[in-house]
Amino acid sequence: MLRGATALTLSLVLPLAIVACQPPVIEADAAQPAVQPDAVLQDAAPEYLNPNARSPYSEGVRYGGLLFLAGKLGGGGERGIQPETRIALESIQDALERFGSSMDRVVKCSVFLADMAEWGAMNEVYSEFFPDNKPARTAVGAGLSGTNRVEIECIAAA
Repeated sequence: MLRGATALTLSLVLPLAIVACQPPVIEADAAQPAVQPDAVLQDAAPEYLNPNARSPYSEGVRYGGLLFLAGKLGGGGERGIQPETRIALESIQDALERFGSSMDRVVKCSVFLADMAEWGAMNEVYSEFFPDNKPARTAVGAGLSGTNRVEIECIAAA
């Protein structure tokens, strides 16, 4: 009996509590048509930036005012975390400039390290490339291909 009374009370009170928590509607706001959050992006198609047609992925994708770059490895030159970090970031800088952006427009980086113990040494070189506008960043330990020590990917304002 008590369970039924509680359910009845909640069914009457809960809708009033939900309505009471709604912000008041201002007449000027009510006259505006509702805009769907992704309505602007639905009309724009992503632009796949793939200079190497034989590659199975795009080097970058421009979409919604953002430029998404594929990860860049630091291999191919001097070995070690600092030279490889420099090579990866120079490659990112080159791609950003070719695609119409720049390092000071980077908003997010993801850094993949073969050994998290090398984070401090990587960070010394990384900070040289972002002296003023410091993007959000994630750094994780990962199994990288071959003898590569670092891979970095980023998202920049287009």
